[in-house]
Amino acid sequence: MAQQRKIQDYDPVYSFLRYYVDFVLKLSYRTINYVGRDNIPTDGAIIYAPNHTNALMDALVILAMDRKAKVFVARADIFKNPTFAKILRFLKIMPIMRMRDGIDEVRKNNETIEKAVDVLRDRVPFCIFPEGTHQAKYSSLPLSKGIFRIAFQAEELMPDMPLYIVPVGLRYGNFFRFRSTVRIEVGEPINVGAFRKEHSDLGEAEQMALMRTMLDERMKQTMFFIPNDEEYDAKYEICAAVVKNQVRHLERNANGRRRGLEAHFAANKMTLNEINRLKEETPAVAEHLIALGNEASTMRHKERISLSSVSIKYPLLSRALMTLFMVVALPYNLVASVLTLPISALAEFLFTKLKDPAFRNSVRYLLNLVLWPLLMIIYSVIAYIVLPWQWALPITIALLPAPIIVHEAWRLVRLMRSDIHLLLNKPLRAKYREIRHTIEQNR
Repeated sequence: MAQQRKIQDYDPVYSFLRYYVDFVLKLSYRTINYVGRDNIPTDGAIIYAPNHTNALMDALVILAMDRKAKVFVARADIFKNPTFAKILRFLKIMPIMRMRDGIDEVRKNNETIEKAVDVLRDRVPFCIFPEGTHQAKYSSLPLSKGIFRIAFQAEELMPDMPLYIVPVGLRYGNFFRFRSTVRIEVGEPINVGAFRKEHSDLGEAEQMALMRTMLDERMKQTMFFIPNDEEYDAKYEICAAVVKNQVRHLERNANGRRRGLEAHFAANKMTLNEINRLKEETPAVAEHLIALGNEASTMRHKERISLSSVSIKYPLLSRALMTLFMVVALPYNLVASVLTLPISALAEFLFTKLKDPAFRNSVRYLLNLVLWPLLMIIYSVIAYIVLPWQWALPITIALLPAPIIVHEAWRLVRLMRSDIHLLLNKPLRAKYREIRHTIEQNR
């Protein structure tokens, strides 16, 4: 009798499809930055521990970190359909129970832990989101015990192989908009064996609690972290309002010049540190600043102004080039909008069925992954039937990037509309000026 294939075993079909999956992922974001990949250990087994903010996309950006196959876990209830369960297994995803499923169900995790240990013994990277669920915020949730139970049991069964928990911080430019940006930072790994040896005087429960605190701190170091309290919206608004000034301040006072996502990430962290400092040194100033942030956030949301209009200042030349692009590309965009309508319409329909908007990007990604190749086949066949091949070939090639170009065109339309609304809203612009002045004066 043939031995059953393990979830971590090499699969040529899976390996082949990875190229296409990773390619579509790259098209789904304007920018993907990986930071700290040299922190990934090469001498042992790895458990990746990312924060969880954007549903399926979190797993995909971790998967695309390198060409290695990785095994993931997902909540057990999505495995109830046998066909879907087979698909998930092919994708190297296995179920894990959560406390909300009931204590009897959680006991079934022993089998998952055993399989996870087997994955690690084969030195295949294992990924578990230690928060247990996702939230579309630049914050974090309490870490569950599952990752530590797996790590401790695996470490006991692999005395000759180092085992590491590797924190990973994911920072999306926007949780709900397709073609946003994402920054992935690999933090300082925790050597499980060395940690347990150093704290051998503690019981297992105490070791788990201490390691949970350590992992939580290291994850937050890799993230753009704002505590999820009543000041969250205000702090987020303040960070966006002053980010351009903060980037310039960093450039003046740092040896190396940061660009793009790295510049914004460093600037936002600096702003949060300055707010915390003001709360300690001048509480009245901090209270005023938080109030300004709350007022600006309320006004901006009421006018449906994008935060990109606040945080990203495009030079006049860039705005002129965008407008020129819109005019020149209008005929193409009109045709492409019609041809990509099946994807757009289906996406909008599915969005109305979603209880959690954090799945919007996952839906967009999957529709482009599956439907656009099918539509391209249909359109190509029609083109070659009704036109000479000399016309059909360039038309087919021109249509290949249609979903991306159309989406970018509509993104620019939304951004230009938002910019105009901000330009016409003097009270809101005054709030932002006061926020920037307060930060500058109290630096």
